[in-house]
Amino acid sequence: MPYIVTEACIKCKYTDCVEVCPVDCFYEGSNMLVIHPDECIDCGVCEPECPAEAILPDTDRNAEKWLELNREFSTTWPNITRKRDAAPDADDFKNVSDKYEKFFSPEPGSST
Repeated sequence: MPYIVTEACIKCKYTDCVEVCPVDCFYEGSNMLVIHPDECIDCGVCEPECPAEAILPDTDRNAEKWLELNREFSTTWPNITRKRDAAPDADDFKNVSDKYEKFFSPEPGSST
């Protein structure tokens, strides 16, 4: 049962979760993070660290549609292993719903 990142991360991209991940299974897009589900060891330490509450176990009924997105983009986006600043307007987007259609970008992040 891996954990996955949902649309709540879009336009926020807090990286508190990255800092605690013992296996470095987070990958960075231009405006969100994803978890590689085959690398996640199901330890769960990332879930409570996310200020946007964007991380769910893949068994959660709200996570199903995000599993494939995490799988797909974790194979093309760069790995991120260190905490960095969140998006400049992260707090403004933290509680916005339906962000995928309006704001999702398939572009990779910088991971620098």
